[in-house]
Amino acid sequence: MGTSEFGVPTLNQIANNFNLLAIVTNYDKPSGRGLKIRNSAVKEYAIKKDIELLQPKNLKDPNFVEKIKKFKPDFLIVVAFRMLPKVIWSIPNLGTINLHASLLPNYRGAAPINWALINGEKYTGVTTFFIDDKIDTGDILLQKRIKINKSDNAEDLHNSLSKIGSLLINDTINGVINNNIKSTKQEPNKTYKTAYKLNKDNIKINWKSKPIEIYNKIRGLSPYPGARTTIIDSKDNTKKNIIIYDCNYKLINNKLNPGHIIISKNDFKISCIDGYIKLMDIKIEGKKRMKIKSFLNGFNSNNQLTAR
Repeated sequence: MGTSEFGVPTLNQIANNFNLLAIVTNYDKPSGRGLKIRNSAVKEYAIKKDIELLQPKNLKDPNFVEKIKKFKPDFLIVVAFRMLPKVIWSIPNLGTINLHASLLPNYRGAAPINWALINGEKYTGVTTFFIDDKIDTGDILLQKRIKINKSDNAEDLHNSLSKIGSLLINDTINGVINNNIKSTKQEPNKTYKTAYKLNKDNIKINWKSKPIEIYNKIRGLSPYPGARTTIIDSKDNTKKNIIIYDCNYKLINNKLNPGHIIISKNDFKISCIDGYIKLMDIKIEGKKRMKIKSFLNGFNSNNQLTAR
């Protein structure tokens, strides 16, 4: 059960090593510009491999529930999908297992890869656990820890963890079948880091932050959904919303106000606390993504600009 590309390597592992009975993914709905119907990565895999595909709108629909029961599955494997009702996750003989892209119990929630990077973690990983009636709180089965490289962005980490996670699912299924994994309960009364759902407020850059904090936010949101800021022209107060995909930073004794923009022939720098951010790859709202050199080649303004 899943939707995004993150689950495709796991699907491949299961299809190659076990008896994959069916694939469940989200129902088709319009998305993106023009609100076109686009197949999810998981649906594309099912079509390509000619595997039975189920796309329920309501996971409690009696027809869907009965369909799952008729398969008499040993496992349901869940990767980046909706929260399952108990009527579904309680069906399999050996349990419903979820693959989560963090070292639980830290970073429960919708965006664990993004928040690990935003928070400047040096390590992260993947976890398999038995699903229960809450979000990411079930008994832990296996974990795999990896180092986060200083240059990794969300896409890099997504790709690494999806591959490692697929192997962990393989080991988890075999371990549960052979009864040689001892599950571990997550302690309920401790405070853990949370992977909050990304929204328009928490993807916006606060230039009253230190360079490393802004750098981590930009790479943690790249390429999707992208860290956002607004460029304001001081003369006519016109505004341009931009997405920043890549940057460098420098620590200096900075006396400029946070958000102050310095533009030269080859550089676009934005002042912050104790340094500045040098933009490398951006997208102006309504235009194509471009390297900063291409942007500067077509840029023509002598007015003072500020980022907010």
